[in-house]
Order: sequence, then C-alpha cells, then structure tokens
Amino acid sequence: MSTIPATPAPAATFRDLLELTKPRLSFLSVLTTLVGYAAAKPGWHGREFAFLCVGTCACAGGVAAINQWMEADTDARMARTADRPLPAGRIAPGNAFVVGWGLCAFGLGCLFGQVNGLAAGFALATIVSYLALYTPAKRGSHWATEIGAVAGAFPPLIGWAAAEGGRVHVGVLGWILFGILLTWQIPHFMAVAWTYRHDYARVNFPMLTTRDPDGGRVARWSLINTVVVVALCLLPSFLGLATWGYAAVTALLGAWFLTRAVAFLRPVTRDAMARKLFLCSIAWLPLQLGALVIDRIYFIS
Repeated sequence: MSTIPATPAPAATFRDLLELTKPRLSFLSVLTTLVGYAAAKPGWHGREFAFLCVGTCACAGGVAAINQWMEADTDARMARTADRPLPAGRIAPGNAFVVGWGLCAFGLGCLFGQVNGLAAGFALATIVSYLALYTPAKRGSHWATEIGAVAGAFPPLIGWAAAEGGRVHVGVLGWILFGILLTWQIPHFMAVAWTYRHDYARVNFPMLTTRDPDGGRVARWSLINTVVVVALCLLPSFLGLATWGYAAVTALLGAWFLTRAVAFLRPVTRDAMARKLFLCSIAWLPLQLGALVIDRIYFIS
C-alpha cells in the first residue's frame, strides 16, 4: 500500500494520468492480445474487435495504476521511478486507487458484456496474478520475475478466447503464444534488472540480480529462456500451424536474439551487453509475432 504522505496534491494533468497507466507496458498487453486474436483467424468482427481493444487497454492501464499505488513507497526510493506521478506528488494516492480500480472494472465489463466470459476470465486472471501475486512477491520472493512473467503471458489468451466466440477452449497455438510471452520476459527483464540492480538492492527486492554480484547466474538464466523461447517459436511449423517459410524467418530472428543472450555471458562487457539484450528483446518480439500473424493470415488455409 502507498505510504506517500497525505499532503494535498496539485490537480493532475492528463499527462500524469496517462503516465499512471504505464502506456508503453499497457500497449504491449494490448498488442499481444491482438496477436492472439489474429493468430486464431476469427475473421473480421468489428464490434467485438473494438471492445476487445478497449477492454484490454482499460484493464492493463488499471493494473498499472494499482501497481504504482501499491509500490509508491519503493518507487520513491529508486532513481528510475522517483519521478512517477505518485512518488513525485502529482497524483494523490486515493485518486490513483479510484482510477486504477475504475479502469479494471470498466475493462472487465467491456470484455464480459461485449466479448465473452472466457476472455474476461483471462483478463481477471491477469489482474489477480499481477496485483495479488507478482507485486507482493517483489518484496519477498526471488521468483518474483517468473511470477510476473506468468501474469504478462495471459494477454494472448484473452485475444484467443475472444476469437473463439465464447467456446471454453484455447487451441494449441494459443498456449504456445502463452509460452512465448512467458519465456521472452525472462531475458527481457533480466537485462533491465541487471542494469538497475543497485536501485533494486536499495529497496531490498530479493531478485536474482541483487543476489548474484557478478551476474553469471543472471546471464545463464537469460540464455536458457532465450533458447526455450526460440524453440517455442519454431514449434508451430512442426505442428502444421505455420509454414516452413515462417520457420526460416524465426531461425534468423532467433539467431539474433541468441547472439545477444550469449554476449550477455561475458563478465567484462556485461553492463553494455545488458542494454543491447534489452533493445534486441524489444525489437525481436513484434518482429517474431508479426511474422507468425502474417503467416497465419496469408499462408495457412
């Protein structure tokens, strides 16, 4: 819970409210939701698609706001987060709480009322796992990153469930997408956590990067998950769910990602390689998922 002093906050600007929703992270949730929807090949249903976008966006923004409300005390003590709206005093904690839960309720209402119950259920699972499991785990568990990765892997299932039209069913490819998002997050966030390890140590977060002074275990765990995510990306071709042309593109993108993960193993250049691995992971994900969606839409009957 927030421990920011109860002093009057100035009127929040639109920019402050937008920052409260972590728009870049929320956009990733919406993007991967739409990947799940498109990969399931549902055809075009404009109303359903619109409410899927709005509902997912609202849920993602609401979760981000409540997460910042819960972590305002630690955010205030870390250089990378001290200027966020809550620790900087630009938004009152109570306002953030209301905005966050209001967005979550609105988003779930959109999904349940205008899409289907299964999509809303996966959105609710995202909210619960992120706020009730991941956020508290950051203060007490060295598995927090992995717990957070589970929460971050649900959005493709929201999209897939929307495409299924209400059937209580998620296809094999939907679960492969879940696995891709789950394992991709490990090298991505290990690179971030290594770069900001001193910040995390300052607030006593017991993550791997604060317990591994030379970063060897961090780099090896990143590489293991990079290998797994590339293998998962190749799996659709072996199962007949994507073409071998897609597999060729995946192999090229995977080689790039693996090269960055291997470079992260070198102790002398680890700090610089963490940044490069992070940037690679950011670029790799939309390229990889885009290749799958294009292949599914245009080359799989």
